[in-house]
Amino acid sequence: MEVPVELAGGKDAAASLPSMSQPIPVEITVVKAQDLKTLKSNVLVTLVRVEYNGEVLGDSPKTDVLPSGTAEYNFSTSFECSPDGPNSLDVIVQKPLLLTMLEVGPREKKKPEKITPLGQAVVDLLPLLQGVRSLKVFAPLYAVPASSSEKLHPKATGGLEVTVSTKELLLSATQFSSGNLLSITMEAAYSVPGVFTVEGQQNYMACLQIPAAGEKELLLLFQNGILKADGEKEPLPRPKNWPLGTILAPGALAIPNSFIVGGPYEDEDGDLTRSKDREFRRQAESTKRIVWDMERRCYLDAAAVAVLQKRIAECCYWPVELCKMSMASGGKGKTSKADKGDEDKQIAFHGVAYVNMMHLLCPGVKQIRGAFRVFSYQDSEVFEKTRIQHSIFRDLRSQLSLAKEGLGTSPVSRAAPTKAQKEDKDSSGTLLNPSKIQLSDGTGGSENVTNLLEGQYSEAGTFLVMEIKLDRPLVPKRLWEELVRRVKEMIHPKPELPPWTGGAKKAVEAYEKCVTSVAAAILREYHELFGKQLPGQGMIDHGTLEEQRRQLNYELNTSGKYFAFKEQLKHSVVKIVREKYLKTEAFENQGQLQEFLSELYVFLVGHMHIALNKLLSGENVSSTPTPCTTDKQLWLFAREAEANRDLKLASLFYRQRIAQDQCSIQSWLDYGAFCLLHEDATKAQECFKKALCLDPQHTQSLLLCGIVAVKLQHYEEAEIFFEDACCLEPFSIIAWTLSGLFYELQNNYIQAERNFREAKKLLQAQLEEERRILEAAEAEGKKPSTAPEEIPDGSADKLPEVVEGVTSKEEATALQEAPEAPCPAPGPQPPPCTIFMKTVEFLMKVNAVRFVHKALAHELLSLQGGPTCAYYLALAWTYSLQEDLPRCEECVCEAIRIDPTNPNVWAQKGHLCYLKKDFDKAKNCYERVISFVEDAVDMHIVYLRLGSIYLEEKEYGRAKQIYLLACDNSASCLTWLGVGIACYRMKEMEEAEDALSEANALNNTNADVWGYLTLICLHGRRQLEAEQCYKYTVKLGLQNSELLQEIHATQSRFGFGNPSL
Repeated sequence: MEVPVELAGGKDAAASLPSMSQPIPVEITVVKAQDLKTLKSNVLVTLVRVEYNGEVLGDSPKTDVLPSGTAEYNFSTSFECSPDGPNSLDVIVQKPLLLTMLEVGPREKKKPEKITPLGQAVVDLLPLLQGVRSLKVFAPLYAVPASSSEKLHPKATGGLEVTVSTKELLLSATQFSSGNLLSITMEAAYSVPGVFTVEGQQNYMACLQIPAAGEKELLLLFQNGILKADGEKEPLPRPKNWPLGTILAPGALAIPNSFIVGGPYEDEDGDLTRSKDREFRRQAESTKRIVWDMERRCYLDAAAVAVLQKRIAECCYWPVELCKMSMASGGKGKTSKADKGDEDKQIAFHGVAYVNMMHLLCPGVKQIRGAFRVFSYQDSEVFEKTRIQHSIFRDLRSQLSLAKEGLGTSPVSRAAPTKAQKEDKDSSGTLLNPSKIQLSDGTGGSENVTNLLEGQYSEAGTFLVMEIKLDRPLVPKRLWEELVRRVKEMIHPKPELPPWTGGAKKAVEAYEKCVTSVAAAILREYHELFGKQLPGQGMIDHGTLEEQRRQLNYELNTSGKYFAFKEQLKHSVVKIVREKYLKTEAFENQGQLQEFLSELYVFLVGHMHIALNKLLSGENVSSTPTPCTTDKQLWLFAREAEANRDLKLASLFYRQRIAQDQCSIQSWLDYGAFCLLHEDATKAQECFKKALCLDPQHTQSLLLCGIVAVKLQHYEEAEIFFEDACCLEPFSIIAWTLSGLFYELQNNYIQAERNFREAKKLLQAQLEEERRILEAAEAEGKKPSTAPEEIPDGSADKLPEVVEGVTSKEEATALQEAPEAPCPAPGPQPPPCTIFMKTVEFLMKVNAVRFVHKALAHELLSLQGGPTCAYYLALAWTYSLQEDLPRCEECVCEAIRIDPTNPNVWAQKGHLCYLKKDFDKAKNCYERVISFVEDAVDMHIVYLRLGSIYLEEKEYGRAKQIYLLACDNSASCLTWLGVGIACYRMKEMEEAEDALSEANALNNTNADVWGYLTLICLHGRRQLEAEQCYKYTVKLGLQNSELLQEIHATQSRFGFGNPSL
C-alpha cells in the first residue's frame, strides 16, 4: 500500500500527480449479471454493492434472477477523482472497483431480510489513465465460501457486465506521454531464518521508497506476507494480487490478466544468477518461505520521472526493507498494561535488500526482476550503499499506516458504514495506531534484540524475489530507422575528384596513334633496305635477322630519322604523364623518379604492344586483358605473403582482388582486416565503410566498423554500429557478445551483462536445437547434418575451428614429451561451447587482437574446469602476432598437455619453432600434423614450410612430394615453384619446366620462378629464351643471392645467357 493521503499528507503525496482544476466524476454502471446459477443453483433475488477505496458507493435495487441465471440491474453510481480528495490518481492507479453480489433471502415474520454474500468481482480502473474515457468489461464473479472450514468454490463462470466512464480524460495526451507508470511486484522471500514459525500471528512486511517531484517520497508497503512451511514450489504462472488485505472472496484478489511467469535464473537481474547458485535456489523455493505475490502501482508525472532518473544515476542501489511484526490483539477496549509492556518487542528481524536500479537506465529496458540477498539492517552500511539516512520502518513510521484496508469487508447484514466509521475500523474491527508501532531503533532494551538477531538473514541465505516494471523505458532505445540513418551519415562516401578520364583517354589514344605511325614508317624503311618478304620464301634464320636489325639501326641513326621518330613520340608521352598520372612537379629524390619511370615504362610498353597488334592484325584488341587468377587464388597468395612476412606483396595481392571486383564485399573486408593488423586503422576504416556502402545491412561490416571505431577511439560511432548490428541480426551470438565487450570497455557493466545474457540465451537455444536434431537423427539411425552458427556473411569454413583427432603412437609420444600433469580423459574431449569462444573465432579471422584478449579474459573466468585447448591456441595466436615467442611457447605447451591429439596444436608449435629458426623441431611438428587423419586449419602453410625445410636439407624427393600435396590441396605460385625447384635439383628438367610454367601462369612477377627458368633454358642450350628469362629475373629484382650466383656461374660455363657480357 502506498502512503495514504490522510497520513502522508495529501498535498505531498499528490506532488507527483498532474493537477486538475476541478474534480472529475467517474460514472459506474452495473448493467447485468450472467450465469449466477453457477454460484448458487437456487438463488432468486440479488443486489450488487459497489465499493471503492473502502467506501460504499451504493447498492443496486433488488432484482429477480431469471431461470437462465441472468439479472438485469442497470444501476449507476459515481465517485469524484481529484488530487486533494480521497480518490486521487494515485489511488485509481492501484485500487480496483469492488463489486459484491448479495443474495436477498425471503423475509420472515418480524425479522429483517437475510442478506448473504455470494461472490465478488473487481474492475481495474487503470485504463482511465491510459487515454480511455469509457471502458466496458465483463468482471468474473468469485464465490464467497460459506465458512472458513469449507474449500473455495471452483472458478466460477458467472460475471458482471460493468461500464466505467468519465466526461473528460483524467490525463491529457501530453501528461500521458510524458509520465510513466511504475509497478512493483513483491513475490516472495526464500530461505528465511529458521526461527520463523508458522504458529502465531505475525505480519511479514516489506517496504521501499520511490522518489516523487521535489524532495518528496512515495512509500510503498507490502504487508500480510504468508509464511509457508516446507512443501511444493509456488506454481508458475500464478496471478498477481491486489493490495486489498482480506476480502470475502479470496479469488477476487487476483489482478486480471497479470501473472508471475518466472523464467530462467540466468535471465534475471538480481544477485543469484550464476550457475553455482542454481541448486541453492531450487532447494530454497520448496522450503520455508514468505509469499506476498502482491503488485503495487504508482503514477509518475514528467517531473517525477526526471527525479527518478536523476536518483538512479546518483546512486544505483535502492534499499528494500523487510521486517516481522507481531499482530496486535483484536480485543475490544483499551490496551492492557501487559500489552503496553510488550509493544516495544512487536517488530523484529529488520533486514534490507539492495536492488541495482541502474538496469533501468539501459536503453529500452522497462523491467527488473531477480533474487536479491537480504542482510541485517545496519545504518552505516545502508548509507554507504544507498546514500539514504532514514529507515522506513524505524525513522518514518509516523508516515505509515499499518492498518489493513477494509475494502469490501463491511457487514452485509446491516447498513453500510459511513466514512467516519470506516476510518475508525479495519477489517477485523480494530485500527492499529501507528504510534504503537515500535522498531528496534538502537536505543534501550531493543538494542540487545537487534544484536541477537543480527546476521540471521545472512546465515540463512535469505533472498527476496521481486519485480520492478515501467510502462515505458526511462531511456528509449534507438529506432532501427534512426540507426540506419546515422550509419548512412557516417559511411557517406567522400566526393570524388573531378574525373580526368577524357584527357587521359585522349592522351593514350594519341600515343597509340603515334606508335602506329612510327611503326609503319620503320616498316617502310625496312622494305626499302631489304625488300618485302614473300610468304613462299620460308623463315629467315636468327643470324640474318640480327644482321638486318643492326643495318636498320645504322640507317635510322645516320639519317636522323631515329631522332625524328623519338621527337614524334615525346609529345604524346608527356601528355600521358600529365593527363594520366597527373605529374606536373619535380620529384623530391632519385628513388621516386626511378620508381615512377619503371611504372611508366611498363604502361608504355603495354600500350605499344596493343597498338602494334592492332596494326598487324587489323583487329580491335581490348586494352584490359582477362585476369588469369581468381579471387580465391589472390586471397591465397596474400595469405602466403603474410606468412612469409612479405607485407608489401600481401598488400598488392589484396588490392588486386579489389581491382578485379570492386563490388566484392569480402575483398574489402579482407583487405581491411589486413590493414587493421599490419598497416593503419584509418585505412582499415575506409575499407570497412566501403563494404558497408555496398550493403548497409551487412552485419559483419557493421561489426568491423565498430571494432575499428573503438581502435580510433570514436566511441559514439562504435556504439551506433554495434547497436545497429544487434537490431539487424537479433539472433547473432557474435553481435551481442561483441556489443557487450564494447560496453565493458566503456565501463557500462550493466549493459554489457545484459548483452552477454542475451548471447547466452541464443547459444542455449542453438545447443538445444542441435541436441534435438542429434536425438532425432539417432532415433532414425541417420547421421545428423548440423551446421555451425552463421557468422554474419562470413566464411565459416575459414574460421580457425578446433578439429579433434584420434589417438595413435604419435599421440602417445606426445603425452610422454608433455610436462607432467594430470592425465586427461581418454579419447578426444569436445571443448565447451561458450559465447566468448565463438566470438574469438570470428575476431581472430579479422585480426581484432584487443577484443580477442577481452573475450579470452571472460572465457577464463566463465570456465569451470580451467582453460581449454582452444583458449590456449587463441592466446598463443595473439602472442605470435606480437612476436612474444616465449609466452607463445608457454601457451602452446599447455595446449599440448590438454589435447595432444589436436593437429592445430602441433601446427602452431611447428610455426613457433619455424619462427625461432629451430627447423629440426619444426620439421618434427609438421610431420606429426600431416600424419593425423584430420587436417589442421592452416595445412597450406604447413606444407609450404615443411617443403622449404626439406629443400634446405636437400631431401628433394620428400620436398617434391610435400609440394605436390600442397598443389593438390590449393595450388599457388609458391607450391609449383617448390615442385619445380625439387625436380630441377633431381635433374628432372622436363617436369621442372612444366611446374615452373604453372607457377609463372599463376604469378608472372615472381623473380625466383624466372631465375629457375633461366637455369633450365641454359641447361637446354636455348639461348634466346635464357636471355629473356634472365632479363625478367633482373628486372623483377631477384633477392636470392645464392640463386643469382648460380645463374651467373651457369652462364659463364655455357658462354651465353647474359646479354650484358
